[in-house]
Amino acid sequence: MRILTVGAGAAGGYFGALLARSGQDVTFLVRPGRAAALRARGLRVAGQGEEFVLDPRIATADTLSGAYDLVLLSVKSTALARAVRDLAPAVGPGTAIVPLLNGMAHLDLVGKEFGDRAVLGGVAKVVTTLNGDGDIVRMAPPRALLVGEVGPRADGSGAAPSARVREIRDALNGAGITSPDVDDIVAAMWHKWVFITTLAAVTCLMRGSVGEVNAAPGGAGLGRAVLAEAAAVSAAAGHPVPEAELAATAATVTTAGSPLTPSIYRDLIAGYPTEVEHVFGDLLARAHDLDVPVPLLELATLHLRVHERRVTEA
Repeated sequence: MRILTVGAGAAGGYFGALLARSGQDVTFLVRPGRAAALRARGLRVAGQGEEFVLDPRIATADTLSGAYDLVLLSVKSTALARAVRDLAPAVGPGTAIVPLLNGMAHLDLVGKEFGDRAVLGGVAKVVTTLNGDGDIVRMAPPRALLVGEVGPRADGSGAAPSARVREIRDALNGAGITSPDVDDIVAAMWHKWVFITTLAAVTCLMRGSVGEVNAAPGGAGLGRAVLAEAAAVSAAAGHPVPEAELAATAATVTTAGSPLTPSIYRDLIAGYPTEVEHVFGDLLARAHDLDVPVPLLELATLHLRVHERRVTEA
């Protein structure tokens, strides 16, 4: 397969690096500054017992040409519109695009530009970050990427399997990236959305890691309460979160001593723009449309919107 990874950040860079290391034909579409850094240092991956350096194939928006079989679209929602414009020369009639963003709104944006047929659902389960040198650091064991057709089966029960999805999963599994069969990728995307909004709301509202929040009286209760709100929205939308996943998320956000923080929290603390509208604003709008009360999620959204206004007006 000819694979284009849009972005070489913590998630897309990590998955792209594993695919390239396994022998796949991978190109990284990046901005000029990131391109210069990658040419100087290579694409470096470390953490969780693995360490390697790649000399990546790099393209920038002005040098990209020719259609790719697979596009892994791994950018933050704040950069999505520009990324969609930049990757247009890489999309042909048979190109499959897998966005790795949280939430659901990106499906409509990418589908409007390239056609719904081109867009697959994707759920990234990986805990990585970029260090000060721009190297990718893996901080926890998961490295999974779920992929599936967004269109319904004839019986309406979920995502239809296809030859292109099987080919993508084979490539991912061959690179050491867990990519199991998924009956309903849309439900999986909703369930990841519940997880990330719960984790982000708890840490951003309290301005601390999971462990710091839970060390304070009432901290564990906050995590469970936010999870209940987010899960209620998912259930009202037709995608109830399985009990096992609810228990796993509850355990994640109530673990004593955990240093875990999501990227939206790290952006908040660093004074950067966040994905508040894509991750929180869209979920809030859907909750209101479904008449689901979400006072804690409303508070978290307002908190991040105040921050967003401050940094954009600075």
